This record gives sequence, structure tokens and C-alpha cells, in this order.
Amino acid sequence: MSPSLPQTQGKSLPDAWDYKGLPVERSKTGGWIAAAMILGGEAMERLTTLGIAVNLVTYLTGTMHLGNATSANIVTNFMGTSFMLCLLGGFIADTFLGRYLTIAIFATVQATGVTILTISTVISSLRPPKCAADTVPPCIPASGMQLKVLYLALYLTALGTGGVKSSVSGFGSDQFDDSDKEERAQMSKFFNWFFFFISIGSLLAVTVLVYIQDNLGRDWGYGICACAILLGLVVFLSGTRRYRFKKLVGSPLTQIAAVFIAAWRKRHLELPSDMSLLFNVEDIKDEGQRKKKQSLPHTKQFRFLDKAAIKDQEMSSSGNTAVNKWYLSTLTDVEEVKLIVRMLPIWATTIMFWTIYAQMSTFSVAQATTMDRHIGSFQIPAASLTVFFVGSILLTVPIYDRIIAPIAGKVLKNPQGLTPLQRIGVGLVFSMFAMVVAALAELKRLRAARSYGLLENPTAEIPLSVFWLVPQFFFVGSGEAFTYIGQLDFFLRECPKGMKTMSTGLFLSTLSLGFFVSSVLVSIVHKVTGKRKPWLADNLNQGKLYDFYWLLAILSALNLVLYLVCSKWYVYKDKRLADEGIELEDVEPTCHA
Repeated sequence: MSPSLPQTQGKSLPDAWDYKGLPVERSKTGGWIAAAMILGGEAMERLTTLGIAVNLVTYLTGTMHLGNATSANIVTNFMGTSFMLCLLGGFIADTFLGRYLTIAIFATVQATGVTILTISTVISSLRPPKCAADTVPPCIPASGMQLKVLYLALYLTALGTGGVKSSVSGFGSDQFDDSDKEERAQMSKFFNWFFFFISIGSLLAVTVLVYIQDNLGRDWGYGICACAILLGLVVFLSGTRRYRFKKLVGSPLTQIAAVFIAAWRKRHLELPSDMSLLFNVEDIKDEGQRKKKQSLPHTKQFRFLDKAAIKDQEMSSSGNTAVNKWYLSTLTDVEEVKLIVRMLPIWATTIMFWTIYAQMSTFSVAQATTMDRHIGSFQIPAASLTVFFVGSILLTVPIYDRIIAPIAGKVLKNPQGLTPLQRIGVGLVFSMFAMVVAALAELKRLRAARSYGLLENPTAEIPLSVFWLVPQFFFVGSGEAFTYIGQLDFFLRECPKGMKTMSTGLFLSTLSLGFFVSSVLVSIVHKVTGKRKPWLADNLNQGKLYDFYWLLAILSALNLVLYLVCSKWYVYKDKRLADEGIELEDVEPTCHA
């Protein structure tokens, strides 16, 4: 059956197939029914992942009897690995398996990890005994075998999370035909619903699941997580007959590697004075291959990479264009890689925000466990303070859209309000303020502990309201609203057309590295200060956590200065092309999520 046959013309899609490999019929596949299956599965995935991560530090300190610094690093390494593995998941989906199989396989891996984690909370031999006053030491840390089981569970979960996150939004967008006006409008609504469903999953995780974990037990909490991801997998698979499947496009990571390798192999060659002599899209004889690429104008930055497009003498004389991409790249391929390289300074200077973000699920939660969390007779779970993230985001976004954007549009003469780089800058400022107020809140907490004589008792409740911690959650949450949207807009706007998936990968890698940087900082600080009075003591009342927050505030300020320099240097793609007298639409359409 062919999409060009008369009986299917106008009904089937030329670039999509059903689960049997046949051209799909528009009326029987895709659309909102298929998208709903994907959205339901993603809501369960977010509930599961956040349900584990947001309250993990209290499990590690309270049940596994690990120190605060060690627990914080386990959490940040787990989260960092989850986001970093999105790059692996995207590569596998684009190059080998496709998005559907990638989601199905990695969701199964994630379910396996969560199931092992649940089992470890049920079997008593897989966790240390409870603290006892008559033993020395009173709290016995988890053994090597117990930690191995824990790490197996966490990193299987991280692997599954990375594979699912890398493909689920793209597979959802595949269910709508971008060439059809009506379905293109539906695709835009899909991303709104996608954000809504992950927000619902997040809210349930930081409220209901955290409460169950703290009051009914981790076995119940993690058991619900295991059931949720299995339910999400079943819902996702149930839509198989309705899904539209797209052809594998190949990973942009391969193109980037090919350009750098080809340029390195020709590093000793001289570039021709006439750039038209370099290999480009017009030199490709295969019409189908040639149409896949739209030629980009040559730029003078990073000229070393241009050597990847130098033709061999034999090719230049014979006109042979049968090439190996690892030896020869088109000049357009080179220019697309240059676009990515230009974005790297901005990419690097946004990592610090997510380093500060990581503290909200580690040390801020540890602070909350020592404070008065009661509202009347109800006690708020410590990890549920992260709900203020969601609240500040929900408050910041409409304020920006209704108030800040119109004012900024008039003042800066930009109809969109703040530019993506300006929004990121605002988020970085908010994160710096967050660490300042966090340090001040910690000083107040320690003064209260000292005045009530509780410095020596790590388990005593300090009669100081936990709501003193709300400002730091609020500032980071508001900063996330600016930084997250700014980053996403920046990477999508500036990405080359042929590297659409790279934009998401670059964005998620900043989150990953932010968590890893947090782990490195915690390890360094703990090692340097541990021999005297440790900043990150197992008993927070005996530590100097405020100094760690001051350190992060200083590093954030230095990073902000560096970011401002990089953002001033950066020239937006459309402006750079306009300066050369080329309209962006003449070269490539703007990238969209």
C-alpha cells in the first residue's frame, strides 16, 4: 500500500507509518487519542521519578544512616545521571530504536529499578537496623551490600528515566502532522498539556507521595511509585495501534563528531581563498540527499572547522562526490556545528543555576527536618516544601506574561518582552538572592537552636517555623521560571534545523552538570573543612551550612559576571544573518519544540 495511491491520497501521511510499517491513515491514527496515552504515561513517569528524588535525602539520612554530605551527593548524582542519560536515550532513539521502542524499553528498565528499590524497603536485611541508644555507635550506617542494592535500584531508575525523558515529548509531537494547519495548532496545545500533566505528576509527588512515605512507610511510598510507572507503561503500550511512527533521522551527535574528526584529519591542509571551492550541499549529486539540507552562508568564526569541507584533489579533478562523512563534510554541516559551538559559552554559564537548584532537594530539606513544620495539629513533610517551587512558578509565569513582558516590550522595544538571554540573566540573579536568604535563614535557625540549648541534639525539633525557608524556595522557583523558559527558548531558537533534538539535549545537560557540580563542591568542602569544624556536619546544628550557602552565593555572582560577558558577545542567529543581508526564512525555519 502506498501513500501515493488514489484511494489513500489525502488520507494517509507520506512521512509516517503505523505499527505494521504501513502508511498511516490520518483519521485512524495519531491525534489526541494517541497523545492522551503518551500524556498519561508521562504523568506516571514524573510522579515516580520525583516521588523518589524529592524525599530521598531523608531516607538516606534517617533509614540508611548516612551523613548529610554523603546523602546530598547520592541525591545529586542520581539526578545528574538521570538527566545526562537523556543524551544517551536521544542518541539511541534517533539512530537505532526510534522513540516508541526507546520509551517502552527504558520505561521497563525504570520500573525494574523502582521495584528493586521497593523490595529493599521491605526486606529488613537490605537496610541497617534502627538507631538504638544502647549500641555504639547508636546508628549503624548501611553496609556495602545494602548500598550496592540501593545503587542498583537508583541507577536502573536513572537509566530508565533518561531514556523516557529523551523521547516522550518528541513522540507526542509525532502524533500531529506539522504540514496540516489544524493538526499543527493541536501540536501547540499538546505541549501546553504536556507541561500541565508533568506539573500534576510533580504536585502529587511532593504532596501525596511524600506524606505517604513519611507517615505510612517507604515501602508503601515506593510501592506506589512502582505501580505508577507500570501503569504508565501499560497505558503507553495500549495506544500502540493508534500511534504514528516516523523514520529514524540519525543523531546530531554523529554529525558533530564527524565534522570535528574530518577537520582534525585535514588540520595540516590550507584553506582555499575562495570558499566556494569547499564541498557543500550543491555538490551532492543525490537529489534526495541534497533536498534534506538547506545551504547556510559561510561565517568566519572557528575557521579550523572549515577544513572538514576541503575536497581531496582527486575529487576536485574528477567531480566524484561519493564521500565518507568521517573524511568530508559539507560546508553547511560545518556551519550547523559552528552554531552549536557558539552556544557553548551560554550553555556553560547556565550550569551554576542548576547547582543552586540542587540544594533545594538536599540541604534545604535537611534544614526543614529540624524545624517546626506544624500547621495546627498537621505536620508538613519536610520534602513537601518543594511545593513552593511549583507555587512560585505558577505565580511568576502569569506575572511575567501580564505585567513584566508588556513593560519590557515597550522599554526595550522588543514585542516578546525580555529576550531569552535576558530571561536567563534574571533567573541567575534570583538564584544568587536565593543563596543569600538561605544563608541568613540558616543563621537564624542556628541562633534558635543555641538559645533553646539544642545544638547537641540533631533529632530535636527547633521551635522555629519552617516557613523561614520559604524565601529560598521561592527565589529558586521564580528563577527556574525565568531560566527554564529562557534556556528552552534560546536553544530552540538558535539550534540548526537539522539538529532539532540537540536543543533539548543541550538544555537537559545543564541540569545534569548542575547536579554533578553540586556533588563535586560538596565533596571538596566536606574534605577541606571536615578536619576542623565541618561546614556540612552530620548534625546540622554543629555545622556551618551558612558558609556553604555564602560560597554558592559568591560563585553565583562570579558566574553572573561571566554570563553577562558571554551574552554580550553572543549574536543571535537571525541578527547575524540579517547583518549579512540574508533573511532567516530564506535559510531555515525557526526551530520549535
